[in-house]
Amino acid sequence: MIDRRNALKLTLGGAAALAAPAVLAQAPTKPRTKIVFLGTKGGPRVGVGPSNPANLVMVNDTPFVIDCGMGVSHQLVSAGVPLESVKYIFISHHHSDHNLEYGNLVYNAWATGLSAPIHSFGPKGIEAMTKTYWELNKFDVDTRIEDEGRPDPRKLLIAKDITEDGVVLQTPDVKVTAFRTPHPPITDNFAYKFETPDGTIVFSSDTNYNPKLAEFAKGADVLVHEAIYLPWVDRLVTRVKNGATLKKHLLESHTAAEDVGRIADAAQVKVLVMSHLVPGELDVTDEQWSSEAKKHFKGRLIVARDLMELKLPV
Repeated sequence: MIDRRNALKLTLGGAAALAAPAVLAQAPTKPRTKIVFLGTKGGPRVGVGPSNPANLVMVNDTPFVIDCGMGVSHQLVSAGVPLESVKYIFISHHHSDHNLEYGNLVYNAWATGLSAPIHSFGPKGIEAMTKTYWELNKFDVDTRIEDEGRPDPRKLLIAKDITEDGVVLQTPDVKVTAFRTPHPPITDNFAYKFETPDGTIVFSSDTNYNPKLAEFAKGADVLVHEAIYLPWVDRLVTRVKNGATLKKHLLESHTAAEDVGRIADAAQVKVLVMSHLVPGELDVTDEQWSSEAKKHFKGRLIVARDLMELKLPV
């Protein structure tokens, strides 16, 4: 039997249903913030599989590139991002798999029509690297300016060394904060926090297990954390001539997948994304990666793959 209260509910429900088409007819809201995982393989070796480390944060159509491993220009184009639209570049540390294509990304943007400044940030050395890059390519740049009527790219790339923790960029939409985290033997190595209108994103950079990173990432919507799969490291020793030395470096400088779960749990993040994977090829399955981290983290977990997108809010 339908009483008066239930009848009222049905009446209201019918009214809502009649109004629904007008709501559905409205243009869908375009997400303001998203992450694109451009390159998810850790290390400098170039292969035919996943690309070298690089990430992209898009906020209100403004691209923020985090790290420039080999292939970043190609991956941005594959993600549908015009190179000349890049506005900001962040380098976490001066390992080649994070900065090798830094200068070339800006050059490639210039070749496609860059006319507005790009601001770059990184540990001490980014300013010197920028100056040296233009010296290396002086002949080509000068020739193209004269022969093709292009603007001088040396005036369009504005680099800034980061020497301490704290806010390094503040725009109307985004605040970016740097946090030093150890990556032996490198000490000038920064994690980055992006506070956007749709949530907070933290990129761990390369790092050994660092509980203080959980404090930096506390309550973040997304934590993108590097990871290494320990059983594979043991097998690595038998594959390469410098296996023993490389194993020592990997264990001292990176975070085991299980410990990544510990960091995410302590930080109480909404989503954990495992990226900068070592090994980055398909030697390790997504299930193997996630099962390690899930020993401690019970929230949403993603194993990143090249050109995968994650929209915020999550």
